[in-house]
Amino acid sequence: MLEIRWHSRAGQGAVTGAKGLADVVAGTGKEVQAFAFYGSAKRGAAMTAYNRIDSEPILNHEKFMNPDYVLVIDPGLVFITDICEHEKPTTQYIITTHLSKDELLEKKPQLQGKKIHTLDCIKISLQELGKPIPNAPMLGALMKVSGILELEFFLKAFTKVLGKKLPQKVIDGNMVAIRRAYDEVQ
Repeated sequence: MLEIRWHSRAGQGAVTGAKGLADVVAGTGKEVQAFAFYGSAKRGAAMTAYNRIDSEPILNHEKFMNPDYVLVIDPGLVFITDICEHEKPTTQYIITTHLSKDELLEKKPQLQGKKIHTLDCIKISLQELGKPIPNAPMLGALMKVSGILELEFFLKAFTKVLGKKLPQKVIDGNMVAIRRAYDEVQ
């Protein structure tokens, strides 16, 4: 089973990203879960969202997991939450930050020796969407790092998911943001 934990602040789109990922993956015939845990429902409060993906029925409905991927879409959460909680030796981290990987490791030495990937999802979303909602760029980075789905397949399927509720201009901006993140993640 593949497990993914998102660290975000309410309003940054982690729940929408987790649900969108689940919609796309479910279209491939796999079993999926997408759910969230909120401490406070206020915009800006720290929160987590979760995905599980498997070929077999998923019987575990607990929030506890040993994630394969940890997606951090708010850079400040690296310093105020335990993003490494319940990690496995193989857990990979995708962290949005304006810092280089070396600068991040210098400021957060607890990440030394872990498989870290960085990019600035907030900058990408501001440039491509005009808003700091970094969930779509994070999905692009996840596609690159994980290889869960081929990028073109993901873009086509995610366009359909977004098309249910967004205008074409916003969908197009998301597609550019996803592609940029796929190319820029390190």
